[in-house]
Amino acid sequence: MSETQGESPGAAQGGASEDVSRVTTDVLDDAVSRAVEDAVAGPECGAVVTFRGVVRDVDGGRGVTRLDYEAHPDATAVIRRCVAGVAAETGLRVAAVHRYGTLGIGDVALVASAAAGHRREAFEACSLLVERIKAEVPIWKRQHFDDGVSEWVGL
Repeated sequence: MSETQGESPGAAQGGASEDVSRVTTDVLDDAVSRAVEDAVAGPECGAVVTFRGVVRDVDGGRGVTRLDYEAHPDATAVIRRCVAGVAAETGLRVAAVHRYGTLGIGDVALVASAAAGHRREAFEACSLLVERIKAEVPIWKRQHFDDGVSEWVGL
């Protein structure tokens, strides 16, 4: 069964009709990515940029076997504030979903999208959103290495 952190509705994403932004245990598959893109897309948008953060098998030259993400109960509210802030700053529609729990190599941890009339603005807004999420959303990552050692990242 999936779980989503937080109960409050999120901020509108620059006019998007549905707020999909959240922190969840749901697998971030193609359907989730499409829902995030659909939330930001519009007939006036010539560009929809989507970023998928994927669990890789190496970090700093060490083999990684899996990641454990832990999320604060307010993480959904914080990710929605990040989305609202980037939307307000750029005037564009943006949305994001971050997964927590145990993720294997190749699993998607983050889907973030931005839509704009032109590609440059969409790329810049998507990048800004990803950096804001990494800096502000209370999600902690523990890496497990192939030598049996694990470590918390970014604490």
